[in-house]
Amino acid sequence: MAISPTGVRPEPASFRDPANRVFHVGDEVLRGLDPQAAQHWRALTGSTFFPALVAARKVCATEDAPPTLVPAATGTPWAAVLRHERIPFVSHPYEWSFSMLHDAALLHLEILNAALGEGFTTKDGSAYNLQWRGAEPVFIDIGSFEPVRDGEPWAGYRQFCQTVLYPLMLTAHLGVDFQPWLRARVDGIEADELRPLFTGARRLRPGVLTHLHLHGAMQQRNAAASTTEVRDQLRAAGFSRELLLATVRGIEKLVRKLEHRPAGTHWSDYQRTCGYTVRDRVAKEQFVAASVAAAGTRPRLVLDLGANDGRYSRLAAGHADYVVAVEQDPAVVDELYRKLRSEGQRRILPLVLDLADPSPGGGWRGVERAGFAERASADVVLALAVVHHLAIGRNVPLPEVVDWLAGLTAPGGAVVVEFVHPEDPMATRLLANKPAGLFPDYRRDAFETVLAARGRITDRLELPSGTRTLYRTVMGG
Repeated sequence: MAISPTGVRPEPASFRDPANRVFHVGDEVLRGLDPQAAQHWRALTGSTFFPALVAARKVCATEDAPPTLVPAATGTPWAAVLRHERIPFVSHPYEWSFSMLHDAALLHLEILNAALGEGFTTKDGSAYNLQWRGAEPVFIDIGSFEPVRDGEPWAGYRQFCQTVLYPLMLTAHLGVDFQPWLRARVDGIEADELRPLFTGARRLRPGVLTHLHLHGAMQQRNAAASTTEVRDQLRAAGFSRELLLATVRGIEKLVRKLEHRPAGTHWSDYQRTCGYTVRDRVAKEQFVAASVAAAGTRPRLVLDLGANDGRYSRLAAGHADYVVAVEQDPAVVDELYRKLRSEGQRRILPLVLDLADPSPGGGWRGVERAGFAERASADVVLALAVVHHLAIGRNVPLPEVVDWLAGLTAPGGAVVVEFVHPEDPMATRLLANKPAGLFPDYRRDAFETVLAARGRITDRLELPSGTRTLYRTVMGG
């Protein structure tokens, strides 16, 4: 991300709408508005629905800021500048579980319904317009609101289908995880890609005929027509605001019908089967809690890699401002999210992420959607029972594993890492599936040497079972 001489950093994901642009100045998130967008903002603040949504924490807190805080666009000063609340950790929809995307969809539709009731609409329907405060979704694209024009459909409908509705249908109707599909293309899943999967009796499943097959057919029929021509046709056919409201409510009714409860997996039962004794578990919990608290100042961000059911994320949240709980299995993340949601947890964000294949940069020039490593600058990184899965299970050399952990930490940040000895039952099980002698350097002494070369080991604990060791290391120290 380029930094101007004044320290202003344009947000790489905010360039598609010339009417407004997001910038970062230090920890502040600012948005410049052109004259028309500024007019829409003033009308928005004078509405009833918008302040109510902000007060209910469903839309990010926003206020006016001095226009001089951000540089002019193409030589023309911004007509207004807004200051937004800062989201603790930006995530992408392909890192969310089914229930997370489902809840984000319902919030987006709730906001659109409220807006339409007072003569506003949203010109975007992208899942990227939402973020999270822990297990609480929040709408962040204030620049998307604009007055509705009679006789026009929802401009964000296609985006909503491609980034929200189609992924939900893919998982709810077919049991196929949507995350790889969304990650493959920043604009989401095209109708043409999904239609071949919904033929025969599958065409009759909720939403498929209307929003996949008929929508695709309409797109093909109007492919040669301009947007203005399509709008004129809809007006002539009597398309009204009431019909638009009914359409949006129909989509909301459909989304509520889409359900998915994945079957149990190996990872969903990991805490019971991983082989820790009671003494091991107690000692590990005490070490983790003390290691997070030992940061001196309260950690702003903790990453819990391989979080599973969130046991250690919850421990860390007692000593830190925010925790991102990363887990590979979408079913495990979905279960964790639903538990956190029921608890009203706003300081733990669960994400679906393969540690050996984390989210890369994507979109325009590969920076429109920042990769996981670019977003992660944690004060504390928890890597508990992770190293052996990467080093043995995925053939990643130990120095590479430690370098990666170090790269996720902020300057002076700490890594709390667990090394599972080769003789531990879990490591033995992984090694049994590999050629003999493939990992001669997978030893405790070799790991400590690598760790000490990257930072300063401040604490060390061998668990009572004698086959696992925990380390707290200040990276670069």
